[in-house]
Amino acid sequence: MIEIPSDLHKDVVPLAFLLGTWEGAGVFDFPGTEKCNFGQEIVIRHDGRPFLEFRSRTWVLNEQGEKVRPLESEHAFWRITSNHDGTSGARGIEISSVRDDGTVEIWYGELADGKPQIDVSTDAVARIEGSPEYSGGKRLYGFVNGELLWVGEKAAPNVPLRPYMSAQLKKVLSPAQLVKDINDLPDDGIAFFK
Repeated sequence: MIEIPSDLHKDVVPLAFLLGTWEGAGVFDFPGTEKCNFGQEIVIRHDGRPFLEFRSRTWVLNEQGEKVRPLESEHAFWRITSNHDGTSGARGIEISSVRDDGTVEIWYGELADGKPQIDVSTDAVARIEGSPEYSGGKRLYGFVNGELLWVGEKAAPNVPLRPYMSAQLKKVLSPAQLVKDINDLPDDGIAFFK
């Protein structure tokens, strides 16, 4: 079930399925870098204005699933826009993001009509000196069976666009939600287990 907060700005209601803290794992694989499994935490929140704030942290995992070192961090703002191609049905999405490696991106795409799926591509990429070579990307996000799944594609001057990162994330319940759920248990608590 997708909850829509009462103070969520009306312009971003179609993105309500993204709200919350998500955690999980995925695979990272791009030429010139070491292939690895990674852990990820994504926090998507709102403050009543017409955008969502997106924060992602990833870290390399060892074979036992333990954190080894940071991989990437990203901070972005997601907005709903009118469609750039004038089509009806799907809604336009624009994202402005910055990564810890000094890359700044502008993404455009759309929210699928009738399902919680987002497809975006880079429109502009800027890099500071010393950041990895990168010329553009694509991402697909989907809310499937209560989980957030995503895949990212990346291109560099000598590498054509190809999948490089994907993850499966589960929503983390907040302590406030857990307390609310506990209040629904029978008074003695034991009846729950019978």
